[in-house]
Amino acid sequence: MPLFQLILLAVIQGITEFLPISSSGHLILLPQLTSLADQGQTIDVAVHVGTLGAVILYFRRDVAGAAAGLPRLVVGRMDTAGARLAFLLIVATVPAILAGLAIKVTGLDDLMRSALVIGVTMLVFGIVLWRADQRGAEIKVDRDWTLREAWVLGLWQAVALIPGTSRSGIVITGARFMGYARHDAAKLSMLMSIPVIVASGVLLGADVLLSDDTVVARDAMIAAGFAFMSALLALALMMRLLRTVSFTPYVVYRVVLGLGLIWWSLA
Repeated sequence: MPLFQLILLAVIQGITEFLPISSSGHLILLPQLTSLADQGQTIDVAVHVGTLGAVILYFRRDVAGAAAGLPRLVVGRMDTAGARLAFLLIVATVPAILAGLAIKVTGLDDLMRSALVIGVTMLVFGIVLWRADQRGAEIKVDRDWTLREAWVLGLWQAVALIPGTSRSGIVITGARFMGYARHDAAKLSMLMSIPVIVASGVLLGADVLLSDDTVVARDAMIAAGFAFMSALLALALMMRLLRTVSFTPYVVYRVVLGLGLIWWSLA
């Protein structure tokens, strides 16, 4: 794959992964709206893995605490903040894994990679995000996260397997409905992305090893590297802006893009 396309995909992923506008939807749309060849799901997962590195680095204290808490969970102890966070992240990941396996087995993942599906989800879930952001109180912080809320947000996250929904956007929507402040809703969304992307990355690595395709492996590593760099900058900027800016600009973008894609698909 041309280096230009790999860099373009990485930059798109890095910028859109943390904004509630669907990185997967934009990656799917790129070849459909241009003359570029479809990069395939291997590269899509690779650039997601690149953004995972940015999340881990940015939230390194929380990640380190959760990692340190895992051994305590193994022996049935949840007596530290890190162990509790690790447990809640595991709980929140289960719905997405189950839904992802179901979609993979049924072959729905390929059927949903269409501009019409992305247009509808962009529009619908953009409006839902706006409603949650306007009506949701800002009375909770990330430390208030409960077991029940982890499971419910996990169900919200599972919906994001439909292209165009936006994983970060749908989790932020659910968290804002629960009363979490914008910054903390985004933080929970980013932390919840870690186990999901790790699972996807493990499957990607297995596929690449089994295929023994060195070219695909090289392209995936290049794309992941550039995605990491662009994502780190985008994440730092977004988390800073969320202290003073609402999600309305992203909603407007989603609605306009969604309507445009629906019109383009049905014309």
